[in-house]
Amino acid sequence: MGRQWRDGRGELVVHESGDGPAVRVPLEIATSYRARTRGLLGRDAVEGAILLSPANSVHTFRMRMPIDVAYLDRGLRVIAVRTMPPGRLGMPRLRARHVVEAGAGVMAGWGVREGAFVEVIT
Repeated sequence: MGRQWRDGRGELVVHESGDGPAVRVPLEIATSYRARTRGLLGRDAVEGAILLSPANSVHTFRMRMPIDVAYLDRGLRVIAVRTMPPGRLGMPRLRARHVVEAGAGVMAGWGVREGAFVEVIT
């Protein structure tokens, strides 16, 4: 099930494991090497989140802010969520195929936690 996203904008829809309403978040999509490499570098904030695909690890070198990082498997299920301060190298996650980054502390409020399912709408 290969994902055929392109660089651009979309929406991240978070489906918690419960029956609550889905949360919709503005999403920047980075699939080209150049867009994935640039990511959130040099930014002071991010509106919503950014999807890096394909990706199974991230770093926060040259970042100006701490970020939340969600690792997604090929079915877009969250397999781990970490908050990373600037200047760190995240360990690669073997099952991760995509990574979502956002400002530190926001993912919990969106319901992004291990086991949650997300959808990417372009």
